[in-house]
Amino acid sequence: MAPWAGAALWRLSPLRVVWLALAAAFLLAFLLALLLQLAPPRLLPGCALFQDLIRYGKTRGAAPPRPALCRSFEVPKRYFSHFYVISVLWNGFLLWCLTQCLFLGAPFPDWLYTLLRILGAAQFRGGELALSAFLVLVFLWLHSLRRLFECLYVSVFSSAVIHIVQYCFGLVYYVLVGLTVLSQVPMDGRNVYVVGKNLLMQTRWFHILGMMMFIWSSVHQYKCHVILGNLRKNKAGVIIHCNHRIPFGDWFEHVSSPNYLAELMIYISMAVTLGFHNITWWLVVTYVFFNQALAAFLSHKFYRSTFASYPKHRKAFLPFLF
Repeated sequence: MAPWAGAALWRLSPLRVVWLALAAAFLLAFLLALLLQLAPPRLLPGCALFQDLIRYGKTRGAAPPRPALCRSFEVPKRYFSHFYVISVLWNGFLLWCLTQCLFLGAPFPDWLYTLLRILGAAQFRGGELALSAFLVLVFLWLHSLRRLFECLYVSVFSSAVIHIVQYCFGLVYYVLVGLTVLSQVPMDGRNVYVVGKNLLMQTRWFHILGMMMFIWSSVHQYKCHVILGNLRKNKAGVIIHCNHRIPFGDWFEHVSSPNYLAELMIYISMAVTLGFHNITWWLVVTYVFFNQALAAFLSHKFYRSTFASYPKHRKAFLPFLF
């Protein structure tokens, strides 16, 4: 690798700064959540805002009492579907733009190219494969489409809520993720640079491995969401209550939040598809790891405190480890 290429690989672009900051923030939140578990109860009410920002859904009910002012900044958890509507539309648009560039030779729109340059997309040739970013953007769009379907037709939402800050972050998140993927496309001016001018000739073994991991993780995440949804339905598929029950089956036999584990695996599959070496995407994976680990830890704590018969062998997030 040429010296300039090595320097570009480790360049701290605005996108990398954002994902590094998010990863650090959720690592700190995770560590604080662990410390608060050991803190005397009298200290917890003073952390109401922090608890509001790290908890959502069922784990929100396990938080210490909160002032009425804090409760006024809540929206229904079923608004999760809005995240995926935004993602399907926005990342579908980005995928369309990239498809136009790859197969019709059309350049990116001026405003999109300018935005990518501001976020740190570099002009480079040969170091990255256009097929890698194309596949990851396809994976991201399919993932969002499936999650939207699950929110509308599989999941059964109760009256649980999320904080308005979490809601706004969720709306921005998938816009940022899509731009992050698109910024990894090798560019030649405003056009996509394709080695050999044949996209299919770029196929590598890690593309196949990444695709297999993505499908495998997505199938298990779907199964887990079906299991959770069925806990609130009768055998005819009719919703009969919105209470929480102990889930069994599939990855639930090993961890309390296999849907969060599958989410992490989906993002790792994208890192594999990008060829293992994409620093920017590994920062995204790091953020997802700490974000999902925090949510899994709080969910595990909820299950263990709510159900006396909860399986003791289950871990929170990582089988046999945590």
